[in-house]
Amino acid sequence: MTERQYKPAMAAFLAQLAAEVPWTRDRLEEAFTPILRIKAARLADRLIDMYPAPPFDEASLYRLIADLPTLPEITETIARRIQGPKPWRFDVPRYVTTSDLAESLNLTIPEIEWFADAQSRLIVAPQPLRHYRTAAIPKRSGARLLEVPKPRLREIQRKILRRILDQVPAHRAAHGFVKGRSPRTFGIPHAGRDVVITVDLKDFFPSIGISRVVAIFDALGYPRTVAWNLAYLCTTTTPAAGLSGLPYPHTSLLRTRHLPQGAPTSPALANLVALHLDIRLSGLAVSMGMRYSRYADDLAFSGSGDADRLLWAVGQIVRDEGFSLNRRKTRVRRAHTRQEMAGLVVNDWPSVPRHEYDEVRAILHNCISTGPQQQNRRDVPDFRAHLYGRIARIGETSARRRRKLLDIAEQVDWSR
Repeated sequence: MTERQYKPAMAAFLAQLAAEVPWTRDRLEEAFTPILRIKAARLADRLIDMYPAPPFDEASLYRLIADLPTLPEITETIARRIQGPKPWRFDVPRYVTTSDLAESLNLTIPEIEWFADAQSRLIVAPQPLRHYRTAAIPKRSGARLLEVPKPRLREIQRKILRRILDQVPAHRAAHGFVKGRSPRTFGIPHAGRDVVITVDLKDFFPSIGISRVVAIFDALGYPRTVAWNLAYLCTTTTPAAGLSGLPYPHTSLLRTRHLPQGAPTSPALANLVALHLDIRLSGLAVSMGMRYSRYADDLAFSGSGDADRLLWAVGQIVRDEGFSLNRRKTRVRRAHTRQEMAGLVVNDWPSVPRHEYDEVRAILHNCISTGPQQQNRRDVPDFRAHLYGRIARIGETSARRRRKLLDIAEQVDWSR
């Protein structure tokens, strides 16, 4: 094969590789090394010298590379990769370039770059310029950091969720943030079992870094440039001011690009990242004659197998899949004790604990006597909606209890 025959194809392939990685000398050299070997560093240097800022598109890259000195001959492996793009998976919109993505989101390419914040420059910017608001929510042990995107970025993420992520099914064992599934469906497989074992994943959202998010979009068929931009739009780096009071292991994750707890896209992406974990844990449960389900970071197993053997194997698989266990929250509950998971008691059938039902009923009765304002001791902004939300939660597992509580609520004068 002569230079005249192979050079255009090789230039096109190298342009494709360069377009799929961040525009830095090291990343370009890394992309070129499998093809050019010792010449990869020289080509990366030449491109950065000629174009300090990323070229607008792949066509510009091709013109740059095609004018450089002789390129090596195409091997059979490279030829196979050039023959065609990777296949698309599921019914997702086919964004081939960043321009396609920007057009779909009704944004310009500079706006994509602004919201993606690939260099994490906004972590030192004033709060009005940042894309997220943070709030530390106290919990029994420490605090949970909520990172809520501001309206424009939130709307962008909702479009990504509706158009892309909602088209990709989660594993059948995943019950959190999945349409048609709930804490009730999470608990049903474990109702009436001899032993219920619950395990908690530590720092579930922060432990999912940007490379794992890129891998999701890459697996769906998106070119690497588009996959990286989508991942940047769905991840963030927490500013130092938002880390105050949090334990060091947690802050070390938040300082790097991660899934923010509070973004519309994070639950769906977390479920997809955990797909292989669900596959392996489901297989483990079946091999031991047990059942498995997951609700976000809560893992549940039930049956009559060896609990110690199961927990050892779960620890190995979880670690191998890039997660870690919060061992302080591991529980093994026998049938003679209250078997509780995701706030539901599953000894006979998933249901809200009796004390929670009694508490809501007592509050409603007091609202009839003294008025809702007297009962709103925590100054909930919309106390009526709050109580009806609690009724809905209880009603998910008991139509009888829901009807009783609704009957009482109808007697309350909510204007008082």
